[in-house]
Amino acid sequence: MADSFLILAQAGAGSPLGTFGFLAVLVAIMYFVMIRPQQKQLKEHRNLIAGLKKGDDVVTSGGILGRIHQVDEGTVTVEIASGVRVRVLKTAVSAKGTVPVAGAPTATSTEKKEEK
Repeated sequence: MADSFLILAQAGAGSPLGTFGFLAVLVAIMYFVMIRPQQKQLKEHRNLIAGLKKGDDVVTSGGILGRIHQVDEGTVTVEIASGVRVRVLKTAVSAKGTVPVAGAPTATSTEKKEEK
């Protein structure tokens, strides 16, 4: 039984160059699948935060939609309703522009004609 284990171990042991090549390919795949897209997304988020200004419609990471009322060094004041303002960290802003809410009723073209 021990002999069969040794035979399998020797058969599985390839050249060290082949093992190194396999590891290099594995690391390259991990870089292009995980690390590079994450760095690109982080760069886009930094540009988004740097470009925030008064009057922009934003969505926070908590899902709050509103319009920027004031921009400070590390925070922004977001007006979420008429006269209701919330201070949030700039890093909590996840998107710029109004995002349509799923499940919210939208008027179709036939409904718009009927309203007239």
